[in-house]
Amino acid sequence: MRFAIPMVLLLAASGARADTYTMTPSDDWSILEAAEAGDVVEVAPGTAQLVIAACDYVRNPWGDYDELNLGFLARPAGADDWTPGIVVIHEWWGLNEHIEHWADRLAGLGYAALAVDLYGGKVAATSDEAMALVRSVDEAKAMKTLLAAHEMLQRDSRIAAKKTACIGWCFGGGWSLKLALAAKDLDAAVIYYGRLVTDPAELKEIHAKILGIFGNMDNGIPPRVVDEFDKALAEAGVEHEIHRYDANHAFANPSSARYDQKAAADAWVQVQAFLKRAL
Repeated sequence: MRFAIPMVLLLAASGARADTYTMTPSDDWSILEAAEAGDVVEVAPGTAQLVIAACDYVRNPWGDYDELNLGFLARPAGADDWTPGIVVIHEWWGLNEHIEHWADRLAGLGYAALAVDLYGGKVAATSDEAMALVRSVDEAKAMKTLLAAHEMLQRDSRIAAKKTACIGWCFGGGWSLKLALAAKDLDAAVIYYGRLVTDPAELKEIHAKILGIFGNMDNGIPPRVVDEFDKALAEAGVEHEIHRYDANHAFANPSSARYDQKAAADAWVQVQAFLKRAL
């Protein structure tokens, strides 16, 4: 059963702020962004509230998982058994507050959401900076980080996920697919307008269920390529679903000039339903 329950952000250590604040889950991210430590934000009377600890990053917060030393973990508090786990993979901008908000949202649905950092703590402020960071990524190291995140979700006693998924946007969408190709015990992968593989022989390596979210006006990943991906998944026997919107690339990012609220809201509904079925 998935529902909005209190969650606690666990990323705490040296320099961590002690302040906490509560807020009610909402699709209106302006509420999340406006909340300050100590604020109580009520969107609808009687709705469940999230209790969130405001924490700083810390090196190596999870023992042996050195690859995750700049990660961000959000999980439901008071889970009485195991918690499904989701690896959250950032856009080309890096692990910023936007991605942390996604982890918050997923934790509010009852999942342990571990947002990885593939840029070593760097966050881009311009497109040029983002492109430079993308080009600087060591693919072998990045995959090692993602596999470590997946393993942590399964083995860490605070989570002990019996089922796992991954989700990513843009740059992270492509890596979400790569993780599905590499992690044979992954249960589900969500790809928001990420770089695709269209060879059925390669895609046969996937055991996870796949959800693809794409924009018909995305010149980087045009409908033709999405068609090829859809066909290749079917030929490879991979269980999948594809949702397309008359929107541009990055349409689900509220900070983007190409943000499409209607498309983003419907895509989020599809993601929630998919994760509920898969996990």
